[in-house]
Amino acid sequence: MPNKALAVIGVRRSGKTTFLWQCLAALLAEGTPREALLFLGLEDDRLVGLETSDLSWLVEEYFRLQPGLRDARPATFFLDEIQLVPGWEAFARRLIDTERVRLFLSGSSARLLSREVASSMRGRALEVLVHPFSFRESLRHGGKEPDRPWTRLPKAARSVLDAELRQYLVRGGFPEVLGVDDRDRSLLLRSYVDVVVLRDVIERHSVSNPLPLRWLQRHLLANPASPFSVQKFYDALRSQGIPVGKDTLHAYLGHLEDAFLIRTVSMRSASERQRMVNPRKAYPVDPGLIPLFERTGRSNLGHALETVVFLELERRGYEVDYVRTREGFEVDFLATASGRPTLLIQACVEVDEQPVWEREIRALEAAALLFPEAVPLLLTLESQPPRRPLPNGFDWLAAAGWLLDAEPGAALAPALTPR
Repeated sequence: MPNKALAVIGVRRSGKTTFLWQCLAALLAEGTPREALLFLGLEDDRLVGLETSDLSWLVEEYFRLQPGLRDARPATFFLDEIQLVPGWEAFARRLIDTERVRLFLSGSSARLLSREVASSMRGRALEVLVHPFSFRESLRHGGKEPDRPWTRLPKAARSVLDAELRQYLVRGGFPEVLGVDDRDRSLLLRSYVDVVVLRDVIERHSVSNPLPLRWLQRHLLANPASPFSVQKFYDALRSQGIPVGKDTLHAYLGHLEDAFLIRTVSMRSASERQRMVNPRKAYPVDPGLIPLFERTGRSNLGHALETVVFLELERRGYEVDYVRTREGFEVDFLATASGRPTLLIQACVEVDEQPVWEREIRALEAAALLFPEAVPLLLTLESQPPRRPLPNGFDWLAAAGWLLDAEPGAALAPALTPR
């Protein structure tokens, strides 16, 4: 988009740099000459301590080497991990204002587009959030992506995809860990978490008391999809003799979100105060992180599935809350997006047992009374439809089918053509 920088953000090792190279390759394929494309990785150890004045020198040096490009045609600059240069926002704004330059920026911190940066950029940046691979992307990476919609797949192909989804819930979608053995995958993922916490939280925010931060990080990753209260966690730390303030814990939680290690969901309420005082639900940025911190030895497929559904909703551009009814029933997600039906989603492994079925349907029915415009949707890891009839107006989908872009109603009607 003219006069807009494209800010590519997301957790470390999710593929942002590869995405920038793919954008560069696409421009080359469209006929852009290679000399009009500049790629600079700012994590290079030789560029440590770079300042905005150095970036200004870079621009002048580039146009000295390519004088025929200046003002004659747009050049495209790809600046990877730009947040490492203090004051980069003013440089980026000036570059857009004064040069014919298309600007692609990437960074591992949500501070790339924080309120202060947005103010400095004056609305000159558009955000692209890059997650680790989705279920469909992980299949594509392994050459296993289906060539037709879920509803047109034979039963054997669906069974294969069911097995692939169960593996995805355990291994996750970080590109580098796919195809490696369990031990190496665990070591790689632990190193990712350590680097994020050290580089994007402790160093970036000058954290002087990292012990409660580590406890918070482990607690959130070990308890995905569970309600989290700063007050209760504060009390737990104090009982262990770990001194920390509640304001500090709130700040640490914000830092972990800024680094994209954790995503949180608030309770749906018209009252902002109610949203603030009620517990939030926290999800890791990738389901592969859950087994690293699970202390009970359980497979935890239910929470992993809920995590994957939330991340897919975020990829699809939905605003997501959870619902707690007056009766105390809880629905996993209320998802809203402009121009699309509102969804009430309950995600679970299976609903064959009568108590599980009653609990999940009862919660959806209570929430549907509060949000009559929403489509109640039951997602299950099992690919077979429930044995009991759904209430009128309710939809069911196999989680694998929904993740492969099936929409509510696709259990009975043809699905949309996949991306």
